Order: sequence, then C-alpha cells, then structure tokens
Amino acid sequence: MESKNGNSNGGTRAPLALEHDSGVTDRPELVSVVIPAYQCSQYIAQAVESVLVQTFPAYELIIVNDGSPDTPLLEAALAPYKDNIRYIKQPTRGPSGGRNTGILQARGKYIAFLDGDDYWCSDHLAKHIAILRQDPTLDLVYCDSILMKDERPFARAFDIEPQCEKVTFESLLLEDSAISTSSTVVSRDAITVAGMFDENFMRCEDFDMWLRMSFAGARMAFHADARVYHRISDIGLSANRWSMKKDRIRVYLKVDATLPISEQQRRIVHKMVAQTQAQCDIEQMKQALEAGDYNQAVEAADRASAVKNNWKVRVSLFCLRAAPRLFRHLHLARVVLLGRHRRSKGPDVYPSDAENHPDPALDENTPVEASAAAAEVAPRGLS
Repeated sequence: MESKNGNSNGGTRAPLALEHDSGVTDRPELVSVVIPAYQCSQYIAQAVESVLVQTFPAYELIIVNDGSPDTPLLEAALAPYKDNIRYIKQPTRGPSGGRNTGILQARGKYIAFLDGDDYWCSDHLAKHIAILRQDPTLDLVYCDSILMKDERPFARAFDIEPQCEKVTFESLLLEDSAISTSSTVVSRDAITVAGMFDENFMRCEDFDMWLRMSFAGARMAFHADARVYHRISDIGLSANRWSMKKDRIRVYLKVDATLPISEQQRRIVHKMVAQTQAQCDIEQMKQALEAGDYNQAVEAADRASAVKNNWKVRVSLFCLRAAPRLFRHLHLARVVLLGRHRRSKGPDVYPSDAENHPDPALDENTPVEASAAAAEVAPRGLS
C-alpha cells in the first residue's frame, strides 16, 4: 500500500510482527507502538506511515481513540491501515488514559510511545533497540527531537535544552534531563511496576511517570540523534504555559508527598516549586499588565522578584510602581510591533492567542518555551 500523505522518512514498509508471527508474545524484542489519538485526524496517517516504514520489523501498532471529537475523520484516515493496526476506542480519559489502555493491551517487551501528531524517522526503533541490546539493564531510551511549526523545523530540542550526560532522579527533578514521550522506548515491566501514567494529570503526566520510574530504580539513557519530528502547537493541552507550569508544580508536590525522598532531594523539589511558581507569577504579571490591573501586576511581580534574582523582573517591578500606565503602553506597543513583524514573515497555520505571546523583555520561560514563543506558538511541552 503506497503512502497517501507524502511520507518523506525514507525506507520501505516492513511487515508487522503480527503479519508473519503468530507467537508474538515470545518475541524477546517485540516493540508495541502505542499512539493515543485525540483531535489529530489531520496528522494520524503520517504518524502511522512513519511506524510502518520502520527498519526494525518486530513491532505491533496500537492506536487508542480516546473519545476524540473528530472520530469520523480519524477513522476515515485510519481505514487504509486497518489490517496493520490494532484499533481501540474508549471514552475520553486524557493522554494518560489513552497510553494506559495501550500499555495494558501491549504484548511486547518494550513500548514505544508516539503522539498522534508527531512522526518518526525510519530508523527510530532500530537505533533504540541497538542501545537496549548493548546494555540490557536499561529500562528507557529516548532521543533528540526536531521541533516543527507550520510544518517547518525551527529547532532541535537538545540544542535548546542540553541534556545531563547521566539520567538520574535528581537530573529529572532539576529538568536537566528532559524526556520527550514520542522519543521513548520503554520496558513494559518497568512502566507497569511504577504504576503507569497518573490519570489525574492532563498535563505533565509524562514528567510524573519518568520521575516515578527513575525513583523505582529504572535506568535511563539517551542518544543525540534527532529521530522524531515533534509538532509544537498552540491549540493542544500544553499550549497554555501557565497551566503547564501549575501542573508541573502539582507533580513536584506529589513527589514530595508520596515518595520517600532524601532531604537533599526534598530541597531540590522545594527549589523547583519556588522557581516554577515564580514563572507562573511572571505570566500573571504580564496578563494583569495587559488588562490594566496594575495592583495585581505589582503583586505578581513582587512574588516573582522574591524568588528570581533577575534584572528584567526588577526593572518591570520598578516601572510598574513608578509609571504603570506608561509601562503598559510601551509593553502593548512592543507586542503590536512584534505582531506586525511576525505577520510580515507569513500567515500562521494555527489561530493565535495574544495572551500566549509574551513580551520577550519580560519572558521567563524554559528554553523550549522561549524558542517556541519565538516561533509564534506556545509549546505542548516535550511530552
């Protein structure tokens, strides 16, 4: 069956393990590919094609329709692949629920996650399995990603967020190891022992999962080849940066409350909570400034300044107190000028949200968020 959407990953379609091996549960390196699908009908064929052309042949492909409102379009897009996939439909349970269903249905030793709007290079699984063969004690391998906006690459994830050479529980806490879910191949046993994805989280559920796996003793590693194309969108769950930061705080508080961490690890958690809360306060400051609520803007800037020793925050706080109306006019003028500059470079594919385009002079986002903002979108995060 020929690709219907211009797949450019290269390679030819390998037969699925299910097509030629009835004893798939006995395959020691069978990989179960799990794609949770929700409002991704326009991209799902490309995701599926990128799996079907993998040079590593021993895999099964599970697609979980998580109560997607575009189900008729999704199923139409999947119709040409019905003999190559296991398709499961369920009421909406969120990204965690979609992945958990796939995990429970998986028959492979390893699980590879792929979001429905991302896609792989044809040697993605082969590279990961080679690393797992070389070191069988590893439980998770991930890799770099190519970040895309308007179907054009604009950055590599590891260039924006350099990775700590050794992945540990502490490096994950400090966000020095940033794992993109679509880039992972994970031991099924390790992820089930850790309790699978927490369905109470609609965002940052992957961050919570990797922390629990690492704390339980799972060993993780990465390679620096970018074998995943990750779309950055301003319409998904992760588009709201303030909500993403709030849920990241929830993950840290869960770690503090539920895991028997050391005092040193607890200090890291408390530091990261304070830093992330300061970022939330800066987001609130910008929104209050744009709304003309100067008292709220000053309060938010005060809270952020107490944590972040940053000249931008100090200058903003001074301007808010000394000349709030002038500062607001200057800020809004800058936003308008930046908007005109962006529009001059071409139209957006996705609808814009002015609240999610902060003034770079006030920006206090993570490196990926800052790069995504420069590309005119709010990131989904590397999940």
